[in-house]
Amino acid sequence: MGAARYLEIAEEIRRAILGGDYPVGAQLPSESDLAARWSVSRGTVRQAVTLLASEGLIGSRQGARRIVLRQERRHSFAELNSFAQWARTMGYRVTSRFLHRVRRPATPEEASRLALPEGTEILDVLRLRFLDDEPVMVERTAYADWVAPTVEALPVDCESIMNSMAENAGIVAHYGEHLIDALPAGSEDARLLEVRRGSPLLRQRHLTSDHSGRAIEWTDDRYRAGSITFNISNSVGTAPLERHAGALFA
Repeated sequence: MGAARYLEIAEEIRRAILGGDYPVGAQLPSESDLAARWSVSRGTVRQAVTLLASEGLIGSRQGARRIVLRQERRHSFAELNSFAQWARTMGYRVTSRFLHRVRRPATPEEASRLALPEGTEILDVLRLRFLDDEPVMVERTAYADWVAPTVEALPVDCESIMNSMAENAGIVAHYGEHLIDALPAGSEDARLLEVRRGSPLLRQRHLTSDHSGRAIEWTDDRYRAGSITFNISNSVGTAPLERHAGALFA
């Protein structure tokens, strides 16, 4: 019952933060006040606020009243916007850095996704993305051979590859297919995202194509837990979200 209770308290505080009752920069009530409000021990309250701190909603400093750091970052699939476009509309400062750009033969999966003959040379890109100077996402992308020269020519701190391809080469993404799951952070992801090895990461893989259906990129994006929430709206008539069976940590 204790475990369920701290989760309930965390959810109520989370709703209050996201609803604006505690704006960014505000202090939460003390652990004693929160414990009195819900008639629980301070240990139960501490579990609840620790959970919220792990999500990045509140400060994690011990021995002080917790400060609200931010509200939920919600990314919708209703429109095919780039990460940078979405971040700017949410009021965040977005920066990016190429860590490597290497030409190599496509793996069988990449060739299948990009509809290329197996072994075709693709551009392998590793990029780190930041929101307000906080590392939130590691991006691994296989770019089809026909767009590789455009991506190679971009500056190392290019904010948005998608926008730059459209502006510089007229390559515009029209279609997107998204696969979402979770996996533990490996050594490289943990180092880049500044989390512990084995920490849960939200993974979004997506295939992007132009207006003719020609594949542009096959991307594996890994987000630090609590850094972003994906929003999917559907209805009886239009239901773009599908569920696929599979191991959580494949």
